[in-house]
Amino acid sequence: MNYDFTITGHTGFTGLLGNPVTHSLSPLMHNEAFRILDLDYVYLCFNVGEDTLETAVKGLIACGIRGFNLTMPDKNRMAELADELSLAAQMIGAVNTVVNESGKLMGHNTDGLGFMHSMREVGFDPKGQTMTIFGAGGAASAICVQAALDGI
Repeated sequence: MNYDFTITGHTGFTGLLGNPVTHSLSPLMHNEAFRILDLDYVYLCFNVGEDTLETAVKGLIACGIRGFNLTMPDKNRMAELADELSLAAQMIGAVNTVVNESGKLMGHNTDGLGFMHSMREVGFDPKGQTMTIFGAGGAASAICVQAALDGI
C-alpha cells in the first residue's frame, strides 16, 4: 500500500485495539484523514484481546499514544480501565474511543453520537420524536442511550 505521507520522529500515533483487527479498514480511513487534514499522525492496528488489554494499554501510554479506538472484545473491559468516562460510556458500560491526555485516559462511546449525527446530516432531527430500535447488541444500546441523552 502506498501512503502519501512521511513518518518521522515527531509523528504521533493512534490505533485500533481488538481481536481480530487484521481485516479492519480503519487504518486506511484514519491515515487518509490525517493526510487530508495535514496532521502528523499515523493509525495502526493492534491485535489485543481482553486478557492482554490492560498490559497493552499501559505500554501504549508509556509510548505516548494520543488516542485509540476499541472493537470487540475490548470495549467493556476498557470501560473499567479508563480514568474517566463520558456520560454515554458510563451508561452503556462500554468504550470505543479513548483520548490520552498526558497519561489520563478519557473513555467515550461514539456509536450513538455517530448514528444521531447521520440522521441530522440528512435533514432529520429526531429530538422529541419516538424511536423504535430493533436489536439488542452494543450499537443498539449505544443508540438508545444517546437517544435518551438527546431527548428522544
